[in-house]
Amino acid sequence: MFSHNKRLQYTLRVGETNPGLANLMLEQFGGPQGELAAACRYFTQAIAEDDPGRKDLLFDIATEELSHLEVIGTMVAMLNKGAKGQLAEAVDSEAEIYKSITGAGNDSHLTQVLYGGGPALTNSAGVPWTAAYIDSIGEPTADLRSNIAAEARAKIIYERLIALTEDPGVKEALGFLMTREIAHQKSFEKALYAISPNFPPGKQPGMPQFTDVYFDMSKGGEVRGPWNQGPGWQYVDAPEQQMGVDGGGGEATPSLRANEQTVLQQMAQRTASDPAGDPQTGAELGMADTDVLNAVGDQLAKEPKK
Repeated sequence: MFSHNKRLQYTLRVGETNPGLANLMLEQFGGPQGELAAACRYFTQAIAEDDPGRKDLLFDIATEELSHLEVIGTMVAMLNKGAKGQLAEAVDSEAEIYKSITGAGNDSHLTQVLYGGGPALTNSAGVPWTAAYIDSIGEPTADLRSNIAAEARAKIIYERLIALTEDPGVKEALGFLMTREIAHQKSFEKALYAISPNFPPGKQPGMPQFTDVYFDMSKGGEVRGPWNQGPGWQYVDAPEQQMGVDGGGGEATPSLRANEQTVLQQMAQRTASDPAGDPQTGAELGMADTDVLNAVGDQLAKEPKK
């Protein structure tokens, strides 16, 4: 059960109309790193979670993300207020109205014309929000890592939005939302490391002979570091040691029933290429005679230069 409080989590103070900035804000409203995606991700994880502590954590953060969605959506509407009135009442000339909503080449006409200045469930490029943004897998040690990464990406988007505005009220509100991403990331990390063991994710262990092996498969400019050297790593850089690492020859050998093998051999014989043949192709039929071309080339070479 939900109960909505009409007062925002953070007080918004928008200094002036800015449709272009409003359009960019949609990235955190209906974009892949936005608040709606985060709320849906954590809400669905919470419903499936069996651990009471993690369930409570996920429900709390999912609900807060909805409050952040409200803050961003309200900010979009406030930044669009002036242009919305001008467009709705047609108080200016056509050219002036168009100029006011397109600004410096932005696409804010999408929110103005199609959505009446309100926040749309799209990203800043007008791409509709999709549930494909939700990447939960139902394994806490995997989902919590994904949540940590999602909060990190959202923080970076907020940093970039802050750099795009001089409006102090907008900067403060975006700074608050950015800071809450840090707090959520901290909570998710604490929840992850409260699970022991938590690596590798899931139940099944890896094959021990391959777990600590680093294959250097991209040649030229190799760099060694803690990700591929030290007592915890076996570094394999020889190409011949990177094939058939299971001890086999590295071939693909399916097991077929007798009737399958017979039919497969028939198909192979029917579609076999003749390596000794040299058939004439359609492309060759349209080509000029090579001898003629050589003769013309020789003649041109003999002609004096003009």
